[in-house]
Amino acid sequence: MKAYLFPGQGAQFSGMGKELYENEEARVMFEKANDIIGFRISDIMFSGTEEELKQTKVTQPAIFLHSVILAKSLGDDFKPDMVAGHSLGEFSALVAAAAISFEDGLKLVIARANAMQKACEMQPSTMAAILGLADDVVEKICDEIDEVVVAANYNCPGQLVISGSIEGIDIACAKLTEAGAKRALKLNVGGAFHSPLMEPARIELKEAIENTTILPPVCPIYQNVDPRAQTDPEKIKFNLITQLTGAVRWTQTVEQMLADGADEFIEVGPGNVLQGLVKKVNRAVQTSSAAVPV
Repeated sequence: MKAYLFPGQGAQFSGMGKELYENEEARVMFEKANDIIGFRISDIMFSGTEEELKQTKVTQPAIFLHSVILAKSLGDDFKPDMVAGHSLGEFSALVAAAAISFEDGLKLVIARANAMQKACEMQPSTMAAILGLADDVVEKICDEIDEVVVAANYNCPGQLVISGSIEGIDIACAKLTEAGAKRALKLNVGGAFHSPLMEPARIELKEAIENTTILPPVCPIYQNVDPRAQTDPEKIKFNLITQLTGAVRWTQTVEQMLADGADEFIEVGPGNVLQGLVKKVNRAVQTSSAAVPV
């Protein structure tokens, strides 16, 4: 069974999507996006600097556009049995799976980027990647800290991103290093994504999502906050709203897709980070299965 994966923020690079623009249908989609956004995001994608691409108002719609237009360019070859997206990529996955229109998807991504940016400006905050510790150890240490700091991205076994206030992240990094983490690396991000500090953004985006028409997708989608096969539009909406303050459970998502029969994972969008994470999750699953006595 084919599982199509859609990347999130951080996968951007200068020149992304330039080759797609040569196709007439893709060109129409890019120009429509330029009109909706109100500036020529295609120019920034094709020839912008790294700094220009890192702006939240650019990054999120740029990755969404690249992913959705690339999926469209596959034509009849795009036949997913299941889809999933990492954070922002969940919106790309829903558009590719015909649950949300291209225009509505782009408008939601723009609203999401703006809401998140405002939430970041309200309170300085950040994230950090913790490598080499079990998830439950990271969770326990974060729970013991008085500042806001939570597990945010369960990327693969041994790689968990935490999110919270700057002081909370500093304290957590010190404690997690002391507990044996191979690395506790603060990330160059604008805020504490997928944490309670994104509550203002969740409230702002909630109405926009509730007023968006979402249809049953052509195949099940495995969402970040509840990584089980989902096709019910109301449940999809609820999960999208919850995602802003909830954790990205990517490890659990891939585990569930494997359990449901996925045997081929195809990444649609800039980069191949998700493919690497899938391999690590798959390796852990196979090792665990081999260790179970029969």
